[in-house]
Amino acid sequence: MTQARQTIVDTNITSYYHIINRCVRRAFLCGDDPLTQRNYDHRKAWMVDRIRYLSSIFAIDICAYAVMSNHYHIVVKLHPQSANDWSFDEVIQRWRQLFSGKPLVNRYLRGESLTAAERDALCDHVELLRRRLTDLSWFMKCLNERIARDANLEDRCSGAFWEGRFKSYPLCDMAALLNCMVYVDLNPVRANVSETLETSDFTSIQERLLCEAKRLNECKVNKVNTTERDFIDAQPSWLVPFLGDEQIDKSDHGIFFSKEDYFVLVDWTGRVVKEDKVSAIPPNVKPILENLQLGAEIWLSQSKQFTHFSHHLPIQLVA
Repeated sequence: MTQARQTIVDTNITSYYHIINRCVRRAFLCGDDPLTQRNYDHRKAWMVDRIRYLSSIFAIDICAYAVMSNHYHIVVKLHPQSANDWSFDEVIQRWRQLFSGKPLVNRYLRGESLTAAERDALCDHVELLRRRLTDLSWFMKCLNERIARDANLEDRCSGAFWEGRFKSYPLCDMAALLNCMVYVDLNPVRANVSETLETSDFTSIQERLLCEAKRLNECKVNKVNTTERDFIDAQPSWLVPFLGDEQIDKSDHGIFFSKEDYFVLVDWTGRVVKEDKVSAIPPNVKPILENLQLGAEIWLSQSKQFTHFSHHLPIQLVA
């Protein structure tokens, strides 16, 4: 039986969730369709652009993403408390980037005088919008509806584009979060769509690696040493950053895990999973898994079919 979304998504339990959605009938509506011989790869760019745009409006951040030919994955962080700092006008302006707004709101923006009852109604409405801008279901509605509408317009057709509701899985500790991010980033490699992480188009790992390559190249050209803050700022601005070791100010928003360790973990997991065998753990990988309180066999089994597993023991390493 279908559960109400509010019983599945609860920020009192965890702020991190793994989101999956598929095209209707699992058709290749965002890739190279073998039946129609048409290529829809440009729709993957639509997806990434839309996810980036919505993350700048909602109180929802993106940890990882992968857009495939017939489905997509997103790892999100919900932080509804940040919306409490938005001003009355900021809430309205954020919402108007997506919807035209009620006549009462438009009257307020034009500077028209409002009665006391109208001001009370306006305040109630803006508080409703504030809650919606923290809501995962509204985020997904704004994502899926826009993509479906644009795709149907391109195909000159109507009807469903996505296969039912999106699926959401809670990530209750650091091991779950990192395992899920690795699972998402390795989607094209596991599906034999890409040979390497660098060629895994429309994934967060490719974006992070390109940003890292640019940073290293600039350091080499300018012959400068970077500070810890430069290390953080050099990451993709719209993705939740890795903050490195725990000496960094806890007020910083991000994942308290080394970026380099994450790259090593993804690379090693991808090589082993693709070969479908458990090899010896390299010396630079073993301490990472030990810190996550996981053995190689457990890590790899979960990385292959992440949604069949869940973690419930909190490890306080995430901001």
